[in-house]
Amino acid sequence: MSFSPFSRRLSAQILPLALAAATASAHASTWVITDSQHPVHGQPDRLILLDAAEQLEAELSADLPADPQQAAALAQQRSQSGGTSLQKRLADAYQGITDAWSLGIVKIPAIVIDLRHVIYGEHDIEAAQAKVRQFLRGQP
Repeated sequence: MSFSPFSRRLSAQILPLALAAATASAHASTWVITDSQHPVHGQPDRLILLDAAEQLEAELSADLPADPQQAAALAQQRSQSGGTSLQKRLADAYQGITDAWSLGIVKIPAIVIDLRHVIYGEHDIEAAQAKVRQFLRGQP
């Protein structure tokens, strides 16, 4: 049975997430989706900062000259000097935005447990995991 992650509220701030390619694992993965203004405490398996791409682009465009040709040349030089590391950081940042969007995340911070449950507004990973465990104990 397929359902929207917004179809019904299951418990407090815990909502199910539907992913086409989600697979079960013995280890519950924990993703944090947030931005630099809303830090979360704990060590997630994956941290998605929604403003990471914007911050990288701001670094590349900082203090560019007013002349468009000079600005383009300097931006290209900065991009090339960053090499594959910069390209990977940008790709990872945009992939994180895509993944958050595909999960249906609507607020931050969001802590996603096992790609099936999201807890909005919680700033502590352990507390979010405890809420999910408590919720699951109440399920048949």
